[in-house]
Amino acid sequence: MLSGGKAFAEASGFLDAFYGCLSAGRDELFELTDALLCADGPVSPVDLTSQPSGRI
Repeated sequence: MLSGGKAFAEASGFLDAFYGCLSAGRDELFELTDALLCADGPVSPVDLTSQPSGRI
């Protein structure tokens, strides 16, 4: 099991690498991915468009 600091560093590194792989519309795609991963239960991108949430 990873310590809190090491786990955060690995997750942060993954997110930086993922963001670097995106091209056009990278901010929107990154936020959509974040919303999909943080949603309660399975959702589709279409489901998220009907939800009143922060920046999506």
